[in-house]
Amino acid sequence: MPRRVHYVVFIAIAAAFAVLNSAGSALAHGFSSVVYADVAGAGQGHVRTSLGLEYDLFIVSVADSEKDDPLFRTGTDAFESGDFAAQAAALNAHKESALKYVSTRFSIATCTPTQIGDYTVAERDGVPYATLLLDWNCPDARGEHTVTSSLFPDGEGYVKGTKTIVTYKLDAREGSAALDASRPSFSTGQAWYQRFWEFFQLGAEHLLGGIDHILFLLALIAGSRRLREIVLAATSFTLAHSVTFMLAALGLVEVPARVVEPIIALSIAVVAAWYLYRLWRRGSHATDLPDRGLDRAGWTRLAVVFCFGLVHGLGFAGALGIDEAFSWTLLWSLLVFNIGIEVVQLSIIAVVFPLLIVLRRRSPKAGLWVTGLLAAGVTVMGVVWFIERLVGA
Repeated sequence: MPRRVHYVVFIAIAAAFAVLNSAGSALAHGFSSVVYADVAGAGQGHVRTSLGLEYDLFIVSVADSEKDDPLFRTGTDAFESGDFAAQAAALNAHKESALKYVSTRFSIATCTPTQIGDYTVAERDGVPYATLLLDWNCPDARGEHTVTSSLFPDGEGYVKGTKTIVTYKLDAREGSAALDASRPSFSTGQAWYQRFWEFFQLGAEHLLGGIDHILFLLALIAGSRRLREIVLAATSFTLAHSVTFMLAALGLVEVPARVVEPIIALSIAVVAAWYLYRLWRRGSHATDLPDRGLDRAGWTRLAVVFCFGLVHGLGFAGALGIDEAFSWTLLWSLLVFNIGIEVVQLSIIAVVFPLLIVLRRRSPKAGLWVTGLLAAGVTVMGVVWFIERLVGA
């Protein structure tokens, strides 16, 4: 690798570390939250819901909203101790505050909620989740119900982009819906294509909002020499994460987030560093094309991408908290979610890769510098996230 390119990459790594390290925590997964709501009919004029709420966020939000400092102190101590029983006890000692917070942000139209039993706390997605059971009295229900959720809004300042994943068996219908700030409500009477459109948008937004997946894709693009390579790499990645995504939906695979998330970060660093290594070894010949097909390095890269794609699929599945019994309705919703991911992925490739090809043809040296800088920054970001997620696991 020419000395000047070596210096460029070194400077890029130093600069990327200084800039990206400060942004690492904000850009990585974990800045948003997911609420899980199971909604079912419970006899004439009654609906039963089970809400899963991220415990530490729930404690802080309730304490702040209801000015309940004792809940904050006891709940925080219980969270730091990792004692699920103590966490549940803290919530149960402040039922009134917690229920008031929930009932003003989660509702079923024309229905009045009553809490059933005590809070319970268990691990979900690698963190403690509180479960709240509610019975809703719905005297004016007329064949369909409207569910609205504005739990943990951006305005509270604790998270950004909370999703509420609803699964329901109600009004002789069953299905799933994804609610957020832009789509806070759904009706059990809505058409199937409306529900699927919501999951398509959720998949697209998840990829766009998950900067780690985008950086992984950019690392693939930077290291690809021709259209065939990036298409094969993207296809390999798609097939791999679709496999684990659907296996998780079937309940056949379950890996904790504390294992998945560090490996996703490591995959970003490895794929980007792979291209840096090629630059170091071959310099200006790093983008030389084989006579035809893929060379050994190309096939090895595909195998690595496929393996990492399996892990990314578990990350996508974790975004929806897939750990419940299989149903065809849920499965179709998840497929649409996956399609949303793929459309965004292909759109990024369609925009970025042709620009890279044009740059490489018009100015090969500039192409090396740009891809070297990109790969260096992505490598550093992956390493930073890997360490953060490993330490925080």
